[in-house]
Formats: sequence, C-alpha cells, structure tokens
Amino acid sequence: MAILRGRGFAAVNYPTGMNLGGDPSQALIHATTTGSFVVTLSSVDLGQGLKSVISQIAAETLGVPYQAIMVDTADTDTGPHCMGTFASRGTHRIGNAVIAAAKEARQVMMEVAALELEVDAEDLEPDHKGKIQVKGAPAKAIGLVDLALAAHFKHARTISGRGMWMKERSFPDPETGKMDPDSCQAHACTIADVEVDDETGIVRVVSLINAYEVGRALNPAMVHQQISGGAWMGVSHALYETTEPYYPDRKCGPLDFQDYLMPGPADTPAMTSVIIERPASNGPYGAKGIGEMTANSPIPAIANAIFDACGARMDEMPFTPERVLRGILAKRKAA
Repeated sequence: MAILRGRGFAAVNYPTGMNLGGDPSQALIHATTTGSFVVTLSSVDLGQGLKSVISQIAAETLGVPYQAIMVDTADTDTGPHCMGTFASRGTHRIGNAVIAAAKEARQVMMEVAALELEVDAEDLEPDHKGKIQVKGAPAKAIGLVDLALAAHFKHARTISGRGMWMKERSFPDPETGKMDPDSCQAHACTIADVEVDDETGIVRVVSLINAYEVGRALNPAMVHQQISGGAWMGVSHALYETTEPYYPDRKCGPLDFQDYLMPGPADTPAMTSVIIERPASNGPYGAKGIGEMTANSPIPAIANAIFDACGARMDEMPFTPERVLRGILAKRKAA
C-alpha cells in the first residue's frame, strides 16, 4: 500500500448572464420619511450576498451611507420585473438596473435639496455620510431626514427612481453562427493537490489554490467566501455527490438529506484564494458575475491531480474509491 500524491490544474472562463431573449431586470427606489431608501426588486438572494452588494451599489450611486439602504425582495408578483437569479447574472444585471434607478432618485433628491438650500441643484453634492452639501461650502447642508420630510410634507415630491438594464438580444449570423450570447467573461484557475490510496482508491484533497478574475470585486470578503463555498461544492461534486440512476440499485442511494453524502469538516481541504480585478466596461462599477463558476474549475483540477498521482483518468463523477481503484488496476494490468 502507498499514498500517492499528485497535482493538477484547470482553467475556465464563464459567461455573465444570457442574451438569447434580452435578459432584463428592473429596480425601483424610493425614499421614506425617515431619510432611508428602499430598493425594491423581484430578484432573489439565494445566500450569495445579493442584498449586501445591491445596498453598496445603491449607496454609492445615491451618495448616502450604506446603512440608509433597505433592499426589499419580497414578492415577485408585485415587484418590478426580473428574469431571475441564474447564469451568474445577479450583480451585473440587477446592479446596473439599481444604478439607473438611483441616478433618477438622486436627481430628485438634489432638486428638493436645492429648493431647501436656495441654490442650484448643480451646485450640490452628497457627502456619503447623510447630508447634501454645497460644493466648496460643506457647512451649508441639509440632512437626509430633513430633506425627506421637506420632500413629502412641503414640496409634495417623491424622491424615487426607476431603472431597467437589458442587453440587446443577439441573433446568430445565418452564415457563420456568430453571436454575442453574454455580457462579459470571468476567468478562473484552480490548482489541486491530492493524495490517493492505491489499495483502497480513496482520494483526499489536500489543498486548493484558486485564482479568480471577477471584474471589480465590489465586496472582496464576500468574493473570498463565495470562492471557498464554491470550491467546497466542487470537491463535493467531484468525490461525493451523485444523481440518478444510483449504482448499483436505487435502494443503495440516499433516501433523504441525512443520508446524502457530502464533505464534512475533516474532508475540506486547505484553501487559498486570489482575486484578480479587470473591470468590465458594462458592469456595475466594473463587476462581472462569479457565482456558479466557483464550483467549476476545482472538479477538473482534482481529476487531473488524481491522474498525476496514480495514472487513473477520471471521466465520470463522482470519483468514487471504486472507480479510482478500477482505474489503478486497469493501469497495472496494461503495464
């Protein structure tokens, strides 16, 4: 018996959104009487941090504190239109729609502030701390609460905005088939180190090194978390999870999530993540999509590492001990 060590790498590029039918998303923003801003979406936060990133984008565009933003994603029946949370489109599509809505709301905000401060709207700027001030004279300013109260009860103005982002649909060229199916491409590379037991076929992923080019990382901490979570999912797909038909018989498969096999804490490899920023020209503040691709490159990197360790080429997931051992025995027989 021997523990064989191997290293493999894999690189992927991943599209942001789809462009086969326009793929639009819409956002609405309005100010409350307390000086906060509500961003209304039909887009769903699946746990990837959409609400946090959208709050950042809205706050930056409006020029108000992050704490002044509330994101409402409660109801797809009554909310503004959204195609959905898929194709790693959330930050890109919805972020662009929020920027458009925030710009419209910001213009109304400046107009009301101009009335209160008796200056031209062009002479005002937000301080990103909760006030609208005169450029070059920050002492002459109005707070968001006073501004909202004046808008509602004095000027009968609604500080609000609407925004929608949609890339024009791309049709394939009938002669060449060429088309533009997405908005931008993100890129990733994973290096996997594994250990393979040549007697049992058991594979242990020792470490994963992940490098991701994601456009602008609007929230670097969340990007790192998403890379780590996606890499864990990649390990799970590569070595543990399986779908129907379950081999050798359905009764051998898990009947519920208590029996469903996934990596535990002891099976999670050491992870190193590197973020590379190349802002996208059409992304919100340069951001691209990252979501689904984080689970992609670890899988072929692990397969290549197994091949490097023992010479068994894995082309069917999951890479179970049985399949790895069969590959090792087949290689020995051929030799």
